[in-house]
Amino acid sequence: MDFADEVKAFGQRVAQLLDKLQTEEATKHALVLPFLQLLGYNVFDPSEVVPEFTADVGVKKNEKVDYAIFLNGRPAILIEAKPHWDDLSKHGSQLYRYFSVTEARFAILTNGIEYKFFSDLQEPNKMDDHPFLEFNLLDPKDALIAELKKFHKENFDPETLFSTATVLKYTRLIRQRLQRELKDPSDEFLRFWLKDVYAGRITQNILDQFRPIVRRALTQYINDLINERLQYAIQKEEAEAKEASSGTEGGDSGDVAQEVEEGPSIVTTQEELEAFFIVKTVLRNHIDPSRITYKDNVNYMAVLLDENVRKWICRFYFYESRKYILLHGDDRNQRRPIDRIDDLYNFADELVAIARQLAGGNTEANSS
Repeated sequence: MDFADEVKAFGQRVAQLLDKLQTEEATKHALVLPFLQLLGYNVFDPSEVVPEFTADVGVKKNEKVDYAIFLNGRPAILIEAKPHWDDLSKHGSQLYRYFSVTEARFAILTNGIEYKFFSDLQEPNKMDDHPFLEFNLLDPKDALIAELKKFHKENFDPETLFSTATVLKYTRLIRQRLQRELKDPSDEFLRFWLKDVYAGRITQNILDQFRPIVRRALTQYINDLINERLQYAIQKEEAEAKEASSGTEGGDSGDVAQEVEEGPSIVTTQEELEAFFIVKTVLRNHIDPSRITYKDNVNYMAVLLDENVRKWICRFYFYESRKYILLHGDDRNQRRPIDRIDDLYNFADELVAIARQLAGGNTEANSS
């Protein structure tokens, strides 16, 4: 059983246990500790999972956070647990205090069902007001399980997680804002759209008249995008099947790969962004990170040096059933398979060598 199946199976057990859990301690023992075990941590090793971890805050002594996960002898994740029926929105300030006085870069607030992941993306040693990831065991979405897996002991890498957390946090906040605007467009949102399509004076009465029109237009546009995406997925699946039957495993047809500058068929996935940040992390001590960018195409994402499509360092080909990386200089039919995104670290030496070669000796690295 893979990690995703284990998470879903645990979520089903959680749903069956809730009526039997009457106290906060019961929630911790039946829900939170098994969840930490699911992430690969030994809850029976007090040097790895420390219960009642002391986090003194100012003049307050013996302040304790429910659990602290230690890696390499240092606190890595703080966990504050509440009973499963509790509203987590009331308890952020408590974890906020603990976070500022420890070395941990990540914190989890949970009631055994919901897990809210925090970091200090905005200001060092100061926990953000909003979580960068929210996971619900009773509604375990596949995309979020993939993000959760990065907190597994085998995969835990603070620097990579920090980069990913930035993308996740702002992606989530923007999605929430869009969701609110699509449901009930604000006056500010309406003015943005009307300024180029309505010639008259935009009064409150006009805003109220156009509110359902804008909502309808945006809904129709999103539906069209979804239909185009579904059609693209069908075409891509057919192309993969044709490619497999031809015996050319993952090769590009022709000498020049298909480049599409812009279009609704290009969808930058979370996996592609994570892969890009891993490569950028690998190169950051050798190449100025600001020089490393990406360009997404219909069939692949390319990591570029200096935004130059001819200076592509590597390409990611991520299909539903398999993933590949192609390194600059390799033949197009030499795409290398990977099992998971973290496998990209195995190509670190080759990626550095390629970037240095493309940079032609100009490899100003970020000293930080």
